[in-house]
Amino acid sequence: MAQREAGAADHVHATLDDPVVGALSESVGGPVGEHAGRARWWTPVRVLLLLTAVTFVLGMVQKAPCSVVEGKDQNWVYSHMCYTDLRPLYVPRGLAEAAWPYSGEEETRGRYEVMEYPAGIAYWAWGTAVLTQWLTGSPDLSARGDLPVSELYGDPDVDREQTVFLLVNAVGFAALALLSVWLLARTHPRRPWDAAAFALSPALLLTGLINWDLLAVVLVAAALWAWSRDRPLLTGVLIGLGTAVKLYPLFLLGGLLVICLRRRHERGQMLAFATAAAAALVAWLIANGPGYLTGAAQWKVFWSFNADRAADLGSLWMLIDQAGNVGFSAETINTWSWILFGGWCAVVLALGLTAGRHGAPGSATDVVPRLAQLGYLIVVGFLIVNKVYSPQYVLWLLPLAVLARPRWRDQLVWQAGEVFYFCTVWWYLGGYLAPAGGGDAGFYWVGIAVRVACELYLAAVIVRDMYAPAHDPVREPVPDVEASPLSR
Repeated sequence: MAQREAGAADHVHATLDDPVVGALSESVGGPVGEHAGRARWWTPVRVLLLLTAVTFVLGMVQKAPCSVVEGKDQNWVYSHMCYTDLRPLYVPRGLAEAAWPYSGEEETRGRYEVMEYPAGIAYWAWGTAVLTQWLTGSPDLSARGDLPVSELYGDPDVDREQTVFLLVNAVGFAALALLSVWLLARTHPRRPWDAAAFALSPALLLTGLINWDLLAVVLVAAALWAWSRDRPLLTGVLIGLGTAVKLYPLFLLGGLLVICLRRRHERGQMLAFATAAAAALVAWLIANGPGYLTGAAQWKVFWSFNADRAADLGSLWMLIDQAGNVGFSAETINTWSWILFGGWCAVVLALGLTAGRHGAPGSATDVVPRLAQLGYLIVVGFLIVNKVYSPQYVLWLLPLAVLARPRWRDQLVWQAGEVFYFCTVWWYLGGYLAPAGGGDAGFYWVGIAVRVACELYLAAVIVRDMYAPAHDPVREPVPDVEASPLSR
């Protein structure tokens, strides 16, 4: 389970480990050698944090045109591909009045739409709204409550707050991204540079500010780190908190189950899984407690909203529905998506129990799949059969993918498919793929198919690594690393 701590001097250098990075390094003198100089302050983790900060700043610049837009349905938002949910939700979800998202008051429920997100996101949105209003001079919220909601859209103070709200969240998301890369860099102490695919990710740049998904991403990264340190209790707590933000961190428990079953002959392995699962449940209950106890009906909206949702953006259900004019009902999609996902999980279980076995169970030669590998396979299956794939859902896969297959070639193939989908979804929403725009929705269908194909490509490579651990960069010995003090 654990990846033992290694000294800073023992890390694997990317120019010696990754063929793509090694080839690119030829333009600046080639891979690091034993006689190269070494800067003590610029450790790998600090370099990664700087790269993440640069990526995130570029992401803020990319979203800047939409920081002052009113509403969410103007076509230029889609042509600039800078849409973010943060500003458009500030008024209609009651954040302009700092209304507690689970208020049981009848007038609040009738005045605003209920937050359709899990409790963790609702808490964060409410907290950042309170902070926004404190930063902008603590406006008289009671006076706003006397106005129709429609009048708040034209209020210059509210308009300014929407921009500040976006910036406050952007700063918070940047901190989450930095913490994520720090955790990923420390999950395999000898391989901090694996986190560079997260730090320099075009997916992070383009989608990090669309919604609140980075809240779940940092908790997944933390869970991967905690499991690598043999801390099942903390792992479970982090999974539970992540599930209170987005559902998908729950699926990491499936990966833990496979690992513990493979190591069941080792003392305490099944106890470790039980500890993690129990801690996840308790953490989820505690995190959801304030919302449920103060407004159970509103807390349930997230579940009913998703249950009632029909085939939506980015899903294969939408592709089949539109291309074949099928007309899937929400009930049909709910039933079959869970059946298909259950079948997918059964396949991952079989793969996890049979892959990489080279010795007797529990022996040193019994190579067990890693949590990031199993986590990617489970989550990607959920996303493929899910009824919606919003552009920012790529972030769900990002920390799992960069640790599951830390090779730049495969990361670039996968993320190229995600970026292509990112472009097509905005072109589709803006009407640029409509017949009057010179095309039709069929090009958007291509975007969906390409994205799924690239996700499956990365899944196939990960399965290959699981069955042939010599191909797994995390397990593969790196030539000359120990011999070169400056490659460490």
